[in-house]
Amino acid sequence: MSRAELLGVFAFWTMLAVLTAANRLADTREPALSVVSGSIPIALAFQQMYTWALLTPFVFWLAGRFSIDKSNAAPRLALLLAIGVVVAFLVDRLNSSLVAGFHVRPGFPAAQQGGIGSGPGSGGFFSILHGPMVLNHFILYIGVLSAGFARDYFLRYRSREREAARLQSETAQLQAQLAQAKLSALNAQLNPHFLFNTLHAVSSLVERDPRGVRRMIARLSELLRYTLDGGHEPEVIVTEEIAFLERYLEIMQIRFDDKLEIDVHVADEAREALVPSLILQPLVENAVKHGVEKISGVGRIEISAIRIDDQLVLGVCDNGPGPPSLNNGDRGVGLRNIRERLEHLYGDAQRLTLVERTGGGTVARIEIPFRSRAELRTSVVTEEAGE
Repeated sequence: MSRAELLGVFAFWTMLAVLTAANRLADTREPALSVVSGSIPIALAFQQMYTWALLTPFVFWLAGRFSIDKSNAAPRLALLLAIGVVVAFLVDRLNSSLVAGFHVRPGFPAAQQGGIGSGPGSGGFFSILHGPMVLNHFILYIGVLSAGFARDYFLRYRSREREAARLQSETAQLQAQLAQAKLSALNAQLNPHFLFNTLHAVSSLVERDPRGVRRMIARLSELLRYTLDGGHEPEVIVTEEIAFLERYLEIMQIRFDDKLEIDVHVADEAREALVPSLILQPLVENAVKHGVEKISGVGRIEISAIRIDDQLVLGVCDNGPGPPSLNNGDRGVGLRNIRERLEHLYGDAQRLTLVERTGGGTVARIEIPFRSRAELRTSVVTEEAGE
């Protein structure tokens, strides 16, 4: 039992001792009160109640040790009742021995000594304390035992609640770790795919443009440094994503001998928005592979990022032959990877669409919830203040 419980037990039995003592002192029907010191019934009341105060932790222990359920109700109940009979008898013997010490006291008249309970039918004051009170103590034992069962049930219920909360917390952590592991696996899958395609673009210029190859390798080293240093973060701001994308597009412009036009438009309110890292590169790669490579003239890729209400809209447009050839790419690693990453990060609050562009070409459009680092910091501070 805790210290608070022990204090509660002490306070409860003290209150009963006070009420019992007051009741005995106020009982004017007993003539023995005129010859018995007022401190005697008070002392006896406190002795009896504090005896049960000392027994209460033991009875509570019995209630917890021999808890009753459907499988063991009968034998355990019989055992607890037998223990109760023994406890009641011992308490009665203790109280009777103390009361007996007051039956004959020096200074009392003999007639009064006999009236205080020396005979079986004297009806003296101590007659209500001395004698067969085992049943009374057994009833007290049953009451304390019932309180012990209630306490044990409450403690078990609270323990189950804490255990359930702990399991829920661990489950949430495991789910978060699993989602993070899946996201990391998707990132790890994307990086080799991106590196392979970029090296393939470099190899295509080895014989006809060695100088361009050196420039491409320099840009490729910058891209690799970015992916190693910061590419493991699940989200980055739009300006960082665009900066990475521009290095990749520079490699593509070298590959196409400057026959590739790039137009990047990022709205001011969207610059600090958070986006999944390396989310646009696969879209641009598909725009090159299934759009720009399929036309004989100058290719054009337009990249945009704008905010519409509570949504951040990212777009990649090309002037290629249109969605039919891009749909083949939808079965590749890049777009499948994008869809899975968006689902892990945003659930149903995201969308990736591929539609035909007016005038020819394809528009790849990503819609995700608009969030900024400043808003995230504010929400974290608000949650901590609420706790």
